[in-house]
Amino acid sequence: MSHLAGALMATTALGGAAVWTAPALAQTLPAAQAPLPFALPAQPLPAAIDAFVRQTGWQIGYSSALAAGRTSRPVNGTMTPAQALDALLSGTGVGYTLSGSGTGTLVPAPAAAVGGPAVLAPVSVTANANIGDGSGRMTITREDLERKNPTDLRDVFSGEPTLRVGSSLPASQKVYVNGVEETNLAVTIDGSRQNNKVFHHNATTLIDPSLLKVVRVDAGVAPADAGPGALAGSIAYETKDAGDFLPGDGFGGFGKTMFNTNSSTLTTNVAGYGRRQGLEALGALTYGKGGRYTAGNGDKVDGTRTDVTSGLGKLAYQTDAGHRFQASYERIYDDAPRPFRANVGFISGRPAWEPRVRDYTLDRQNLVFTYTDALPTELWNPKLVIAYGRTDVETPIFTRPVGSSTVPGQYPGKGATSSFNGKFENTFGFRMGAVTVGTDFYVDRANYRDQTMTATERARNNGLYGQARLEPFERLRLSFGVRGDRQVFEGTTGEDWTNSGLSSNVSGEFDLLPEHLIAKAGYSRGWGGVQLAENYIMNPAWRYGAGPRAVSAENGTAGLEARYQGFTAEGRVFRTTLDDARAPRFAAASAALARDVKSKGYELGLGYAWTGGYVRAKYADIDVTIDGLPADSDSGTYLATPIGEVFTIGAAHTVEPWNVTFGGDVEVVLDYDKVQPGQRKLEGYNTVNLFAEHRLPQYANLALRVDVRNLFDQTYADRATYGQEFGTVTPLYQPGRTFLLTASAKF
Repeated sequence: MSHLAGALMATTALGGAAVWTAPALAQTLPAAQAPLPFALPAQPLPAAIDAFVRQTGWQIGYSSALAAGRTSRPVNGTMTPAQALDALLSGTGVGYTLSGSGTGTLVPAPAAAVGGPAVLAPVSVTANANIGDGSGRMTITREDLERKNPTDLRDVFSGEPTLRVGSSLPASQKVYVNGVEETNLAVTIDGSRQNNKVFHHNATTLIDPSLLKVVRVDAGVAPADAGPGALAGSIAYETKDAGDFLPGDGFGGFGKTMFNTNSSTLTTNVAGYGRRQGLEALGALTYGKGGRYTAGNGDKVDGTRTDVTSGLGKLAYQTDAGHRFQASYERIYDDAPRPFRANVGFISGRPAWEPRVRDYTLDRQNLVFTYTDALPTELWNPKLVIAYGRTDVETPIFTRPVGSSTVPGQYPGKGATSSFNGKFENTFGFRMGAVTVGTDFYVDRANYRDQTMTATERARNNGLYGQARLEPFERLRLSFGVRGDRQVFEGTTGEDWTNSGLSSNVSGEFDLLPEHLIAKAGYSRGWGGVQLAENYIMNPAWRYGAGPRAVSAENGTAGLEARYQGFTAEGRVFRTTLDDARAPRFAAASAALARDVKSKGYELGLGYAWTGGYVRAKYADIDVTIDGLPADSDSGTYLATPIGEVFTIGAAHTVEPWNVTFGGDVEVVLDYDKVQPGQRKLEGYNTVNLFAEHRLPQYANLALRVDVRNLFDQTYADRATYGQEFGTVTPLYQPGRTFLLTASAKF
């Protein structure tokens, strides 16, 4: 904790000073008016409006005759939806009027407004329930995150049946997209590539959800500019910055305290931020401490204490000419005793000398520099990212007692992965749409060491890519791209192999009934090079033979989306295959072991949104196989996991005169019996969560909230949690009934 606090001291101190020096300058907008990050290129006006609608949830009606032949202005930067729409329409000869909360119509602009932005009074809007963007795109917005009040990644992705998160502990959680584990996707945090395959009992990407402002998931088909290794899609996490709290110059602060009644855990978040004459700064710190939680069966779960520290520091400067430079440092540190295998409750039949818990230290950090142009032209809209990320896991290795002793020996084992990576790209806008062209690289390293051995694998990759996003005519939107990668892989023996490959993608949307019915489809072929092995199973004596094979993938998806007066209905089918996905074990002959993975299924959704609220239901059925056999969580380590049938229902409503929001969600997971001979079927479960929040803007934007998690005190493990197919395994159960008492305030 001390080294993390020291690394963030400067930015946090700056923010903390801001809290006390100018609280009156930080009147934060309501969530529905909160600034959002926009990156909309100049493009045909219908395509720009559709992109704006998908990101904000506004409903904008317009006639094809009014929008035809007009080109929007580019919109880049963090601003309110109203500001973004003003900028988008500037100079087009088109304005808008509002007919309701978040509902508007494009109209001819007054003659005086042509050539400049329309001047409109401030508006209050309510975003609609988030709907998938593109054939497989899902976006968890800032409003979604505030409503969910997440304590871990499982909460972040709640309500999405195709996104599963195994384990109840943040330190051992793994995300699965359509049943495929996240290391087979391109995962980034603020543009920094993640290379976190350290220990299969630990989390793949540990992150503090209180720092997040948006998460974007491309399930299956991902664009070429999502980055290398987007075999089964991509996940992009973006953290908050000063512009998310302040629409203009000023200073402010934020504080939040949450108490978990189940484990007596107290978690505190503090942040300070400021903007002045192009300079921005933010410092945020989270500290959580608490005891073991109790499962639904009334048992305390060993190894579930909370001892976590995380922080974020950002500094940015934007010149009058629009050149924006930003540096950020984000880190999370988890240090507490965990179950001996941190993602497993207990395994029967283990030696008596093996302890039930052991200490784990997990330390993940990212340092990112970004350059963008906030005033781009049609031919110059650049982005430069240079990043370094690292994850360290340390835990003791226990050995059999010697002689008559009953005390096992032990020594520390340390695994570390790192990625030095970056990209430079430019987006060219023209009448039909935009094309992004760029180059990227990564230098990844995986290392394990203890007193008995040291082992290291490395990979270097250079890529070139291009992605077009076009609207050939009014009712059709296309996105297609290609990338080429050349990788040099070095094994633990020092041998190296060079491989290269191409990836391609195409997806599209067609308005069968404009504004009401959209057909969507996408297809991609991906190449991912040779995947680095997990640190804790690397062997310096591995025999690679002719070398590990490069992994490749194929994805397909198709669906329909219907909208009518607040109602939405959607459905899609999907399929993902991974060929030669590397799955080595410690044995010397298994360095090049690979498996074939297939995931297929479908998803249905139905929802209704009204002013101030929504209700949404989703259902997914996912079938996963590995080498032609039903997937299990052991053979699927770093590959895939069985899912089956999942229902989710969520609803929320805000009573604006009272400043009260209430809602809840239900998840129903059915029994799953498509298991291999000798394995037990996966038991179904259902959970109910409720919340109510009251905001008191007259008291420094104070908000009081109560959450009830697992209302009916069910004893269950999330479907994606390891080991439920095996009779010897007691899975890591989720907490029983839990009350979360939260107070937050903005200054």
